Amino acid sequence: MKYHYTIIIQWSDEDKCYIVSLPEWGEFCHTHGDTYEEALENAQEVLELLVESSLEDGKPLPEPQTFGKLLQIA
Repeated sequence: MKYHYTIIIQWSDEDKCYIVSLPEWGEFCHTHGDTYEEALENAQEVLELLVESSLEDGKPLPEPQTFGKLLQIA
């Protein structure tokens, strides 16, 4: 099953690595990587774990944001 969640990857001069935000999962849901590719791989792993954990706990998954849809973080 495919999920279409947002992955934002940005370089951090302060941390000297790529920081990844997963906005549908909350403002504090982040990971990182030394390279863009590593950051993306880490993001995909974290997303898999978040989905798996939510399903196991019977929690609803956040609605994926799609292009053209405003993202509002509560």
